[in-house]
Amino acid sequence: MENEEGNIFWVKIDGEKKLATLNLVPGNQVYKEKLVKIKDEEFRAWDPFRSKLAAAIMNGLEFLPIIRKSKVLYLGVSTGTTASHVSDIVGPSGIVFCVEHTSRVARDFLDRVASLRSNIVPILQDARSPKQYFSVYGVVDVVYVDIAQPDQTEIAILNCNTYLRKGGYLMLVIKTRSIDVTKEPSHIIRNEIKKLGSNFQLIQQIDLHPYDKDHEIVIAKYLG
Repeated sequence: MENEEGNIFWVKIDGEKKLATLNLVPGNQVYKEKLVKIKDEEFRAWDPFRSKLAAAIMNGLEFLPIIRKSKVLYLGVSTGTTASHVSDIVGPSGIVFCVEHTSRVARDFLDRVASLRSNIVPILQDARSPKQYFSVYGVVDVVYVDIAQPDQTEIAILNCNTYLRKGGYLMLVIKTRSIDVTKEPSHIIRNEIKKLGSNFQLIQQIDLHPYDKDHEIVIAKYLG
């Protein structure tokens, strides 16, 4: 087993090396992922076909700004697959503010993830109105954005301007088919990155194929 900075691990499962996180809630599965006990610790296999952040790590993510004790604002948490692994990474001293607008999805997230993890704060709000997140306090270290909206980059920037500390990081999943189905994905990605402007320094962009088609994740430092 190799320990990566930020509480990411590689563990052997069924004879293969798999990505994993240290389970914050031992015995608990979120999406029927495999649990592996090594000595006194339990690890959760992290499926890159179910999580865009895991896909980014598998495809060569060079720098993961989410580490132990991080404060993360997560937009578009859905049912909480990735957020549960982010919760593992930041650990009991970190916090993950999880925003979801769809009440049906949010209920599933509350039942299966948020109710069991003390470092997750669920927020049922529209990500277009960050000033309505009454639960978020102080500034955050990372804004992680995974929302399927044509104006997803504008929403990301608005949330960064509201909550991200200077020198913090934006992790933006660009879903090209949610922005414009008529244009070439590479053209859309270039255009979305341009929107970040001079307030952000591009660190890396990663194509998520074969785990997700026509998706890229962009990591950028917030210059304020």
